[in-house]
Amino acid sequence: MLDVSLHFLGTGTSAGVPMIGCDCVTCTSDDPRDKRMRCSVVISYGNTSVLVDTTPELRLQAIDNGVKRIDAVVYTHAHADHIMGLDELRRFNSIKGGPLDVHVDREHFEVINSCFAYAFREPDPNAGVYRPYLIPNFIDGDFDIDGVTWRPIPLLHGSMPILGFRVGNLAYCTDVSEIPPHSWAKLRGLDVLVLDALQWRKHPTHFNIEEALEVVQRLQPRRTLFTHLAHGVLYERDQPKLPPGVEFAVDGQRVVSRS
Repeated sequence: MLDVSLHFLGTGTSAGVPMIGCDCVTCTSDDPRDKRMRCSVVISYGNTSVLVDTTPELRLQAIDNGVKRIDAVVYTHAHADHIMGLDELRRFNSIKGGPLDVHVDREHFEVINSCFAYAFREPDPNAGVYRPYLIPNFIDGDFDIDGVTWRPIPLLHGSMPILGFRVGNLAYCTDVSEIPPHSWAKLRGLDVLVLDALQWRKHPTHFNIEEALEVVQRLQPRRTLFTHLAHGVLYERDQPKLPPGVEFAVDGQRVVSRS
């Protein structure tokens, strides 16, 4: 039996919640469930912890959530809200005492490398420079991290191909507006599904809540948590509108899937 734990470091949209300069009911809410950093999670099993995406708040997310060690990093795609905390990985290099493996598809690696090329070069041990040291591993199918299979799930984020991931019977699918026909079978039989559900209104590059609920109805996972939430979602008002087994994820929340 494989127990897979997912720890939400951030559940918010690219602008975060509260948004800069916004006085809406969610952005001014005192409810901690309405405070949302940019989307990232740690997926853990056994003694292994894998970070999915490096948000601009990565340092704060790690401190707030007690993340003291990372064994590898996986990227869904190369938008700014998912990569711009990459330099913070240098601290995890220091803790590990060596390089970190980074799993990413080739197209999105080109974008990441254009911003952070220095992080993928072997450091000069005599230079005394404190920077990340990352080893790229290109995703072209299922891959293993410490003996556990990660299955990439091709998704569409508007017109951009991106990846979700399945580990055991847990799937993480953020920033998605369409599930291609060949990907549905990879999402069958889930214990836990984490799925993009930006807001109530329709959006060109994300599922809205109604569309996400249609996915849930089709896949029938045991439990679903919606993420990448914008300020149009007010937790106390909107959570009761969701059906049993479906909830809005909250920063700091943990969920465990058993295979």
